[in-house]
Amino acid sequence: HSSHPIAQSLVNGLQEEAQSLEFEKIKEEKGIGISAIYKGDKYQIGSGRLLKENNNEHDLYLLKNDKIIAFIDIEDEVKKDAKSIIEKVREIGIAPILLSGDKARKCADLSEKLNFSKVYAEQLPNEKLEKIKQLVNKNPTAMFGDGINDAPALAQATVGISISNATQVAIQSADVILLNKNELSQLPKALQVANHTLLTIKQNLFWAFAYNIVAIPIAAMGFLNPMWGALFMAFSDVIVIGNSIRLKYKKIF
Repeated sequence: HSSHPIAQSLVNGLQEEAQSLEFEKIKEEKGIGISAIYKGDKYQIGSGRLLKENNNEHDLYLLKNDKIIAFIDIEDEVKKDAKSIIEKVREIGIAPILLSGDKARKCADLSEKLNFSKVYAEQLPNEKLEKIKQLVNKNPTAMFGDGINDAPALAQATVGISISNATQVAIQSADVILLNKNELSQLPKALQVANHTLLTIKQNLFWAFAYNIVAIPIAAMGFLNPMWGALFMAFSDVIVIGNSIRLKYKKIF
């Protein structure tokens, strides 16, 4: 009933051991948790925000009628190539920022391993959205995310990036989809291709405007034979097309 990555991991991990139960009135609160009724009792599972005292000692809490009956601690597994990807993104000239709903302690540990420029922890979906708005107002901002909670921020970012096995709403909100699922190594490549494409567009526009600014007055004053003018125009198109084809052979790390 939840598409959150942690929820999916729990379901997959307990699938062989757990038995199927029929719950009623299932309700999910984004960034907080999920609740349901079973045999007249209310069950909830989610972050410390479910608790009145907002306890952050553990990652997830299981409540029965507002009383804690279990808790779960989760450790993130950092992908082997994650640090090199962050370094490549930094080499391009982009400051990597961690914007997460996880606890501050976990985000700080992750930042220590991967060296993020800034860390914003314990962010609800609306808080992520506001933070992205602030960043976009200062500089062009790319947002990478794959969950339902990321969807509003993905839509708000200058460029929203997701992966092919993300939640459907995240895919619909993103501008760029990396098709190799969890192969995040495609991220710096995509950013480099975008940079080279933008540079090529600027080069083509410069050549087209420069040619017309010089050639049109010369032709208007009668100093350029129409046949030569047509030839030079065709040659200009060849240069623009050839410059664009160079993108195919650009070396991307």
